[in-house]
Amino acid sequence: MSERNFPEHSTPPVIVVGAGVAGLAAAARLAQAGLPVTVLERHAAPGGKIRVLPSRAGPVNTGPTVLTMRHVFDDLFAQLGTRLEDHVTLHRQDVLARHFWPDGSTLDLYADHERSANAVRDFAGARGEAQFRRFCARARTLFDGFDRPVMQSATPSPARLIAHVARHPHLIRAMAPASSLAGMLQRSFDDPRLAQLFGRYATYVGGAPDKVPALLALIWEAEAAGVWVVEGGMTRLAQALADLAQAHGATFHYNAHVARIETVGGRAARMVLADGTTLAAQSVLFNGDPRALATGALGPDVARVAPQTARAARSLSADVWAFAATPHGPNLAHHNVFFREDPQAEFDALDKGTRLHDPTLYVCAQDRGLPAPPPEIERFEIIANAPPLRPGLAQSEDAHACQTRTFQMLRRFGLRFDPAPGPECLSTPQTFEKLFPATLGALYGQSPQGMFAAFQRPTTRTPVKGLYLAGGGAHPGAGVPMATLSARHAAEAILSDRISTSTCPRTAMPGGMSTA
Repeated sequence: MSERNFPEHSTPPVIVVGAGVAGLAAAARLAQAGLPVTVLERHAAPGGKIRVLPSRAGPVNTGPTVLTMRHVFDDLFAQLGTRLEDHVTLHRQDVLARHFWPDGSTLDLYADHERSANAVRDFAGARGEAQFRRFCARARTLFDGFDRPVMQSATPSPARLIAHVARHPHLIRAMAPASSLAGMLQRSFDDPRLAQLFGRYATYVGGAPDKVPALLALIWEAEAAGVWVVEGGMTRLAQALADLAQAHGATFHYNAHVARIETVGGRAARMVLADGTTLAAQSVLFNGDPRALATGALGPDVARVAPQTARAARSLSADVWAFAATPHGPNLAHHNVFFREDPQAEFDALDKGTRLHDPTLYVCAQDRGLPAPPPEIERFEIIANAPPLRPGLAQSEDAHACQTRTFQMLRRFGLRFDPAPGPECLSTPQTFEKLFPATLGALYGQSPQGMFAAFQRPTTRTPVKGLYLAGGGAHPGAGVPMATLSARHAAEAILSDRISTSTCPRTAMPGGMSTA
């Protein structure tokens, strides 16, 4: 059994299991509020899915690449008594993304709306421009209409949403409740390339455009409002949050694998680590995929939490290359998308658990979009959508086949890399399942498919007293901004519940559990 030195607290701490962005944001909020906080992370560094791989040009992102919805982070850092820009250096991107099609056409979309509209006119004509403007207005209406009642709400409900829409009937037409995103886009754009482009935003939350609701058109508004590159990579943001949490008194323990969460008197009260260490807890915040709880991976005492996640369809996964090389071919922006010709065929294959030989590929040129020109050897992250693993089935992805599929596709666009990356640069659904057990390799939790998917995710409070959820697998869903909002919901719930039970006798911990 390994030796661990955990600080003594006058009362057991709030224990945060997982130092992903939600765990970090919640730990910082709770510590700033004066609670004793201990963070347990099974890996060697903070960040969770914000992670890097080494390369000869330095660490390469192999997770989220940019910051959107900046106001979420500005609000978080302000709550912590500081400013985001005092901790990380941000560079707003002029080009949101550069898009390539097999027919040789390209389209840049910009942070400036008028510039984007002009680019769409050059790309798809005056009719395409008019349709683009209408779509942008629709996405903005949806984002504004559903931000407060859904994303900003800790416990959204269909009844409250229906009442909200009834008070704002213009939302009904915008949300196209009977339509998928793909169906709405096909009706919105004559040019199928534009429908393909905006349908891709469904994959930002792990969904397929033909299966997610048209409401998810609002994701475009989140990106159109601004994209920022964090100098040094997204791990700088994770480290900044960890540093702030520590500055407010939180303690962190890495390589600390929680094997079980145990209850006493029906309340989450004890952590048992894989090395046998036992820690008492006043409250527990689980920043991991709730499916790990529901499938019993954290012990029988908490297996009744989020039961829907054990049977719900899983989100998409990905095959991710992270490497350094010298590129040859088309001029790249920071964000680049190389589209296959027929998008639906790829999503049909993914739905069946297979991959096509010519997938749509996202290429992040990590050293572009910064003030300095890119070096000769640049860092790249390439992502292809992949199906999640299927329970009970032995599945593996051959690295050579993935390399052939990925880089042959890019060579069709004239893009090649010298040297080509080796298998050590590849992360697959199997990799993600090992890193984040019980996820089936899904990167975004349960699938966002279906009109009421937003209401089927677990919220921060659970049936186990003293146990709370935060992260991309909980409400309001996947993505760094959403996970950060979930941290706010969790911290507010923990603080609220602590206040509501603080009238217990001094011989009991808040929540009513007797002290030894």
